[in-house]
Amino acid sequence: MEVLRLRMSFAAAAFALLSLLTAFVLPSPVAAQSPAPSPSSDGVAVDQGIACLLMLVALVLTYIIH
Repeated sequence: MEVLRLRMSFAAAAFALLSLLTAFVLPSPVAAQSPAPSPSSDGVAVDQGIACLLMLVALVLTYIIH
């Protein structure tokens, strides 16, 4: 009776360990995060580029005029 009890507890411990290892090695696809959306231009970079270009034109014109 004691041997059967020992075998059952060993089997339960082995099953629990195997279940935990399987859960960590093979994660559920439900828990996977969706990829982040690709960044899109909201016009801020375009506005900054135009402003930089206009400042450069103003600097060149100021240099030429003086």
